Amino acid sequence: MAEKLASRFGFYQGLIEVAATHPDVVVVDADLAKTTGSYAFEKAYPDRFIDVGIAEQNMIGFSAGLARSGLVPFCGSMAVFSAGRGFELIRNAVAYSSINVKIIGSHGGITAAGDGGSHQCIEDIAIMRALPNMVVLSPCDSEQARKLAHLMYGYKGPMYLRTSREPVEAVTTQYDEILIGKAQKLRSGKDVCIIATGMMTPLAVQAAKELAAEGVESTLLNIHTIKPLDEEEILKESMACQGRVLVCEEANDMGGLTDAVARVLVGKPVQFDFVSVHDRFGQSGATEELLHAYGITSDHIAEKAKALVQKGCL
Repeated sequence: MAEKLASRFGFYQGLIEVAATHPDVVVVDADLAKTTGSYAFEKAYPDRFIDVGIAEQNMIGFSAGLARSGLVPFCGSMAVFSAGRGFELIRNAVAYSSINVKIIGSHGGITAAGDGGSHQCIEDIAIMRALPNMVVLSPCDSEQARKLAHLMYGYKGPMYLRTSREPVEAVTTQYDEILIGKAQKLRSGKDVCIIATGMMTPLAVQAAKELAAEGVESTLLNIHTIKPLDEEEILKESMACQGRVLVCEEANDMGGLTDAVARVLVGKPVQFDFVSVHDRFGQSGATEELLHAYGITSDHIAEKAKALVQKGCL
């Protein structure tokens, strides 16, 4: 079994690698370095690490100033603070002027179970998707998060990357090629197209194996770039699976990947369903208990996929 590591840690491993050859990389933190994983960067490059304290709006504004001076700032906190408290500054100081600031939102979704509903961010994908000029990224495992750190540096403009608190099994490798704006095809099938992002992708991989054992062959698309979305690949693979489409995300489906995919498929002959957080906040509890309570499990993915197949095609 592959090693389990949280994507928040994989990302900063990658950023340390980037910083080794790019002295313009700096990290700005809002007093949560150990929580988000940025403490690893602080240890490696203490003179390029800035802690602004518990002041997320200041973190964004400060980063915008650094970017205007020619540096490449990566700033981050828990997603509920980065995307929430920092939103006004992200909108007006970063996205509006298309400033080269990279924003990291850690602890996305309900798997930040121990932090309670107030800190489990289920709306960040929708918030960031709504901003013009903003690229939205959601790696599925630590290895992909590491790679995206490299790609983020090479992209000029505002970006938001969501990482997870909980460790997940790696379903990608260092040899996989990924590109901003391109879906990653992890599996080919003819019966149903599963489209997943973030920590839902490892669950979808497990579900696809369960489905195959029952004779249901699925295509699995990993969406590490939610915006810009690879509409061409989604449409092609959906139609190749007779229009049976299942979207999986650990976020509110209203405004999230579910809505984004639905926009691509409007007017097409499809059977469409989703596994997601359906317009409700998180709550306190053990991670596994919450996942079952919200229907975010590999079993639930498999059940919904089989139901789509049983419906047939339009």
